[in-house]
Amino acid sequence: MRDAVERYVSRLLAESTPQAPVWNVERMRSGAAAHWNYIDGCMLRALLRLGGVRNDARYAAFCKDFLAYYVLADGSLRGYDEASYNLDNICEGNALIDLYAMTGEERYLRAIERLQGQLLRQPRTLEGSFWHKLIYPNQVWLDGLYMAQVFRLRRANLLESCEYDDILLQFQTVRKRMYDPATRLYRHGYDASGKAFWADERGLSACVWLRAMGWWVAALADAAAEWPETHAGKAWLRDCLVEALSGLLAYRDADSGMFFQVVDQGSRAGNYPETSGTALAAYACLRGYNGGALGERFRDAGLSLLRAIEENKLEEHDGRLSLTGICLVAGLGPEDNERRDGSFDYYISEPVVCDEAKGVAPFLMAYAEAAAIGEAETHAG
Repeated sequence: MRDAVERYVSRLLAESTPQAPVWNVERMRSGAAAHWNYIDGCMLRALLRLGGVRNDARYAAFCKDFLAYYVLADGSLRGYDEASYNLDNICEGNALIDLYAMTGEERYLRAIERLQGQLLRQPRTLEGSFWHKLIYPNQVWLDGLYMAQVFRLRRANLLESCEYDDILLQFQTVRKRMYDPATRLYRHGYDASGKAFWADERGLSACVWLRAMGWWVAALADAAAEWPETHAGKAWLRDCLVEALSGLLAYRDADSGMFFQVVDQGSRAGNYPETSGTALAAYACLRGYNGGALGERFRDAGLSLLRAIEENKLEEHDGRLSLTGICLVAGLGPEDNERRDGSFDYYISEPVVCDEAKGVAPFLMAYAEAAAIGEAETHAG
């Protein structure tokens, strides 16, 4: 697997520029100009982690060159719009944290603090949860926890900032409001006002979308691994991660070894094993194990999920590898887009693509964690 994956990554890097990365299929299809975005951010973080595990400086060099286009000397970010109060825009800040830790370059720190400024002004629900975006008032989406809270935690650790209580509150409110004990899974979205057209009597969206669950468990795994030992909350995050992964793993498809796009609807007509969410679950299992939050049962599950993706979705045609079966995008609303209603029919209607970073990056993140386990076992032996 190592040779195939690293050959695949080499192709993606060779075919990408900061203005036109081949993995950002969503932006290419929309025709939008190059701008600061979470899709590239996920890919950069995966590359930096992979380079660290493999002790390969090529990946960090690529990321530095890539971000040189977006991060200006004063810390401003090309194509970044704070006024949208979009939590997705925070995610790429993780690459800034990694590169600041590596280089000490002040422009990275200035950019980190620019993103932190958005979070200081981010609108909140009455309970204190961040709105997912300004255009989604009072709405909390599972993916927002990965997009913003992981960055906040890592920044707090880097700069010794005292934000831990509020970060923990964001996670605990999601567990309180969005967990469904009947299925042991989480709904994609929650509207604290109950006014969204897709919300039920509890303010919840109708279905369990796999990638949203994947972002949630990935956020829990990162948080549990990086939470300070001396601060209350680490045990809660670990327990919540175990609960969430245990619930999710019960829905694994026996045939493919993956998870379905709509997790709890099994082989219902139109449902399909989806790559990005399965990769995020694999990452959460392996990251949780490497971070000390999870035991060998989850390590084995993560490795098995990674193999299932490789066997089912990493395809080679005429010597060219592609990662297939990736849901391009899914969301809830806004009010003028009632097609995005959170229903089963909606989730299975979204395009399925290959080589998109929302699938590629989690796959590489999981692969890097698996490689770290292999390296550790090699040195231990």
